[in-house]
Amino acid sequence: MNAKILVVDDSSLARRTLRQILESVGHTVEEATNGAEGLEKYFLNRPDIVFLDMVMEHMQGLEVLRKLREMDPHARVIVATADIQSGTRMNAENLGAYEVINKPFTRDRVLSALENVLAGRS
Repeated sequence: MNAKILVVDDSSLARRTLRQILESVGHTVEEATNGAEGLEKYFLNRPDIVFLDMVMEHMQGLEVLRKLREMDPHARVIVATADIQSGTRMNAENLGAYEVINKPFTRDRVLSALENVLAGRS
């Protein structure tokens, strides 16, 4: 399945890396540079999956995740974070993140998380 994916991250390097990984296996990628832009693009385009950074200026990832859940309780979100504390992972999972992957991420981990979410295994 070729998925429509929204990448929300304030790091251009992270966005570019995810875009390259995801497009290399046939997915369509749209980018947002902050949480507010991500929410707007989600509302307008209804992507299949969202890759969401946890730490961004102006609106943190948990707040974006909370608002996405209010907008669409079935939104499929994969959280990417450099924060390896178990509390961060638990907060994201409690708010409905399907997967949490650590930064820096690897191609294999990104594709594994995506496959799990698309297959409904998360």
